[in-house]
Formats: sequence, structure tokens, C-alpha cells
Amino acid sequence: MSQASALSVSTREFLRQPNLVGSAFPASRYLVEALLDPIDWAKLRVVVEFGPGTGPLTRAILERMVPGSCLVAIDLSPHFTRHLQETIDDPRLLAVTASAESVVDILEEHALAQADMIVTGIPFSTMSADQGNRILDASADVLQGDGALLAYQMRSTIAPMLALRFGDVQCAYVWRNLPPCHLYWARRPLKHGD
Repeated sequence: MSQASALSVSTREFLRQPNLVGSAFPASRYLVEALLDPIDWAKLRVVVEFGPGTGPLTRAILERMVPGSCLVAIDLSPHFTRHLQETIDDPRLLAVTASAESVVDILEEHALAQADMIVTGIPFSTMSADQGNRILDASADVLQGDGALLAYQMRSTIAPMLALRFGDVQCAYVWRNLPPCHLYWARRPLKHGD
């Protein structure tokens, strides 16, 4: 897939639904490497991605995942999920058009009990606090006890929300991305109601 094609799909979806798409530009390789390189991929069997867009992170995740694992990519836009299905030929990828809030139901539907990791670029700064809380509650509930949530965000809105739901949150900043982004690695999920 050409970068021009991915940029065209990203830009079109951003213009159609700017509050639902984090950026008109796909994640840079610098952001992808900074976010994903610290992870021990050998241990991961089920990974969930919220808001895969045109799939720069999706492809990088699949490159790192072991055979027999599964990547569930969830996006509200059928244009993005169709793009992933048409441009990524990998049996480990399951692209689903749905809200991230329904992650528990989606995994159950596909006989996947829990996730080892969630990666998200959906913009928590443009959604309601209630919706953001529901997504992060569902995320903490669906993750294994030693699971992690990785997030890349233009703004730091998500930081206090992660602190309430994870026992360990680390952060960094990547300048070499358009736009520059905050990165978060949240580990040790606290189950909803704990």
C-alpha cells in the first residue's frame, strides 16, 4: 500500500469525522518504534487496537506478534476497517467496525477471553468524559492481570484517567510525528469496581 493511498484515506476520514479521528496524518515510524519497541512481544497472544485508521501501527504490531496470536483492530469507521481488510493479508488480523466501548463483547464473540495488551490512538481529548471513562473501564476489565494499555495522544487528557485505572503509568513524548504526541504505557490494570 502506498503512503499516498493511506494519507488519502486518513485525510478523507479526518475531514468527515474530525472528532473521531486522532489526526489526518498516519503515525510516523518514529512514533511506532518509540511506542512498541519496549514491549516483550513473545508473551502476547491477544492484542487489541482501538482506532487503527489506515494501519501503520497495525502493520507494525503484526510484524512483532508471534505466529498463532490475534490482533483485534476496532474502529468506528467502516472505511478504515475495510481498508485494513483490503490491504493487510494476515490471518491473525480481525478488523471490526464497532466502538471501543464494546471490546468485552467483541472478544467474547470471537472466543477470546482477555487481552494481553491494548494499543490506542483514539482521541480522548475530543470525546465526552463519560465515553472516555467507559472505554477505559472496559479496557481495564478485559486486560489480563499483567496486561498493558499503550496510548499515543496529541493532548494529555488521558493521563489522569489512566492513573485511576492502572497501578503503573509511564509516559514520554515523541516530537518526530505529525503532530507530536504524548506516549503512555499503563500496566497493572485495576478492574472496574476495585
